[in-house]
Amino acid sequence: MPFEIPPNLHPNLHKFAWLLGRWEGGGDGDYPTIDAFKFHQEAIFQQDGRPFIHYMAKATVVDDAGNKIRDAAQETGFLRCQEDGSVELLLTHNTGFLELWHGKVDGAKLDLTTDAVIRTETAKEVTAGHRLYGLVESELWFAYDMAAAGQPLTPHLWGKLSRA
Repeated sequence: MPFEIPPNLHPNLHKFAWLLGRWEGGGDGDYPTIDAFKFHQEAIFQQDGRPFIHYMAKATVVDDAGNKIRDAAQETGFLRCQEDGSVELLLTHNTGFLELWHGKVDGAKLDLTTDAVIRTETAKEVTAGHRLYGLVESELWFAYDMAAAGQPLTPHLWGKLSRA
């Protein structure tokens, strides 16, 4: 079923309309400097008629049965969408770093790459990232590659979310 464009949607957001809403699901995480894990995530993409989308997400680490082990990452930011499908993402993390991303939407796929990363004194060293979101059979699939802690750009998180 195609996603319906809300009547108050700014024209710059038409190509991004498939992202809008509340999503829930989970995935897997791994990185050379940590143990592999499973997580549950909730993500919200909301708009108010202006040419941006407010994004919020929070995750919890879970066991194999899906039971919460501990709270994990939280992030919030703004996707500043352009009519041609290009986008800027300003993203802040509860772990003490901020990122500026640039990307492009192509149909129901959003591809983002970091332009800049800054961090607080106590945050882990994150130097770059690549994010990919795609709508596949009504589910939001995602992958996040990260360069951190002296490691090159490496797969870190992947999974899928369903519309809640």
